[in-house]
Amino acid sequence: MVELFEQLKHKINGQNKRIVFPEGTDVRIQGAAVRLASEGLIEPILLGDKKVIEHTAAGHQFDLSGIEIIDPKQYDPSLLAELNAALVARRKGKTDVDTATKWLKDENYFGTMLVYTGKADGMVSGATHPTGDTVRPALQLIKTAPGSSRISGAFIMQKGDERYVFADAAINIDIDAPTMAEIAIQSAKTAQVFDIEPKIAMLSFSTKGSAKSALVDKVAEATKLAKEMAPELADQIDGELQFDAAFVPSVGGAKAPNSSVAGQANTFVFPSLEAGNIGYKIAQRLGGYEAIGPILQGLAKPVSDLSRGANEEDVYKVAIITAAQALV
Repeated sequence: MVELFEQLKHKINGQNKRIVFPEGTDVRIQGAAVRLASEGLIEPILLGDKKVIEHTAAGHQFDLSGIEIIDPKQYDPSLLAELNAALVARRKGKTDVDTATKWLKDENYFGTMLVYTGKADGMVSGATHPTGDTVRPALQLIKTAPGSSRISGAFIMQKGDERYVFADAAINIDIDAPTMAEIAIQSAKTAQVFDIEPKIAMLSFSTKGSAKSALVDKVAEATKLAKEMAPELADQIDGELQFDAAFVPSVGGAKAPNSSVAGQANTFVFPSLEAGNIGYKIAQRLGGYEAIGPILQGLAKPVSDLSRGANEEDVYKVAIITAAQALV
């Protein structure tokens, strides 16, 4: 795991990526931001009441000099008007000026608008807010990347030198063929962030027609759609494959001898949230893999959701991942 983050730190070092933290009054956020800034990895932006932020920092002997602090309620009026106009325009008539003014007093909406307008490269939130408070503004304002109609959640599974992507294990409950195809393409980009050359297995309980079911047909159709949507990945995606056929070379060779993925997959796309969530937890608890995530995929610009149980180290690592996503 140390090696993984050293690789990511090397990637983002000197790139001057600006990451906004809406929960700037939180001691965990401040501790991580000070570390990140002192190591020259990112340029943190802390949001919140400046007096509270400074009081908290003083109580924990954090040196915030050089770290930008913004109080959305005391922001420069001309710049606030600029954000307000951009928000109203982005919402295309769904949000009026008064509502936009109210939204921009909320740190998550304010931070999201900094990312949308390019004043920040990514956002990390969720230490004190539920997931919806982080994801909702991102979907309303940043929205999904071209080619994506929804977001998904991936986990990086790491043990020793082994590193894999599992998706979707966090977001979409009902996954149809087009959604599964999008998740495959999103997961390829996530794999690349972590220096994984993606070999993407579209998982099922069947390998190449060994079982007959509408569920099997869905995965086969998703594989076909993914190849059409991303022809540059066509040779790196295959399905439908059972997990053993995707992962074990001897099984892959026997069950799918003509596959360029079977037996060597490193990016696994599950046919349902149920399967993905169970799968990553089995690998974590029985297999001894460390699970990093969920990593939000499919947004036009990176936004990361922390667990409310996160510690300073978690914030530090998620910010590094967010900055690395901003490079892709």
